[in-house]
Amino acid sequence: MDSTDKKIAVIGIIVEDLNASETVNAVLHEFSGMIVGRMGIPYKERGVAVISIIADAPPDKVSALTGRLGKIDGISVKAAISKR
Repeated sequence: MDSTDKKIAVIGIIVEDLNASETVNAVLHEFSGMIVGRMGIPYKERGVAVISIIADAPPDKVSALTGRLGKIDGISVKAAISKR
């Protein structure tokens, strides 16, 4: 696959149930080959964690990752994908 098939994506994840963190990390590890960067911030005052992911992958792979994460109870996830 050449780089023209890939898009840059920003994936935002809110972990509302901190007990789901281990599952989230396991899924992210499975997709680690497409992850360029990751930043996680615990927001203790609200009892959540916020994770931002930068990915470089075909849109179907980004959708596969967000779909897997979205099935985890206590997780909210959204992605923005570049047009080119």
